[in-house]
Amino acid sequence: MLIADKIKDVVKNTPGGVILTVADFGIEPEYQQALVMALSRMVRSGQLEKASKGKYYKPKNTIFGPLGPSQNEIVKDFLVKGDKIVGYITGTSAFASMGLTTQITSSLLVGVGKYRRAVKRGNTTISFLVQPNPITEENISLLRILDAIKLIREIPATTPDEAVVKIARIIGNLSPADLERLISLSAAYTSYVRAILGAILEYNSANESAISRVRKTLNGTTNYRLPISASALSTKRNWNIL
Repeated sequence: MLIADKIKDVVKNTPGGVILTVADFGIEPEYQQALVMALSRMVRSGQLEKASKGKYYKPKNTIFGPLGPSQNEIVKDFLVKGDKIVGYITGTSAFASMGLTTQITSSLLVGVGKYRRAVKRGNTTISFLVQPNPITEENISLLRILDAIKLIREIPATTPDEAVVKIARIIGNLSPADLERLISLSAAYTSYVRAILGAILEYNSANESAISRVRKTLNGTTNYRLPISASALSTKRNWNIL
C-alpha cells in the first residue's frame, strides 16, 4: 500500500474526536517526514484539525457543529501507557462529575505518579498533581474524593462548607470495603486531609474502628485552620479543625 493511501485509510477508519499521533500510522521512520507533510496538507484542507504539536484529530460532526476531542482523548497519553493506568483526571472536571461544582473549565488536572511540568494543548492547559498512591481503576474514584478534600478551598462555584457536606454524603454511600481502602489511601495525604476525613467519618457515625485508624495517624496537638464551619461539619473541633 502506498504511504498516501495508508494515511487516508487510517484517517478514514478513525472515529471523529479521536487523537492521532505519528505513531498511529505505522509508517517506517524514513518516511516520517512525508507523513508529517501529508498530515499538514490534511489540516489545511480541513480533513484534520491539529490538537497540539504532533497530535491531530478528525472533527466529529454533530447537529451543533463539529466537536473536538474529549478531555480523556486530550490527555490519554498521560492516563495509560500500554495496558497500564498511569494517571487519572481529577480537579474541577472530576469534581463536577461528582456533583461538587457546576463549573466548566478549559484546564485539566491529572493525577500522576511523579512530578511533571504543566503543558498546553490547543486551548487546554494541563496541570499535574503528584499521587503517591497506586493509580488503579479501583482506586481512582477514591483518590478523587481525597483530592476534593485536599483542594476543598479551590473548588470553584461553591464554598468549602457546601463542598464538605457533599463529600460527606459521597463517603457515607461508600461500601465498607471502599471505605477501608479510602482510609488506607488517605495515609499518603497531608495531615489536614486526614483530619477532615476523620471529622467526616465521625459526622457520618462510621464504625469506631475506622475512626480510630484515622485518628492514630494524626498528631493530637496540631491544629488545622480551615474555612469549614461547625454548622457544616459539627465534629470539626474533635479533630482540631479551627
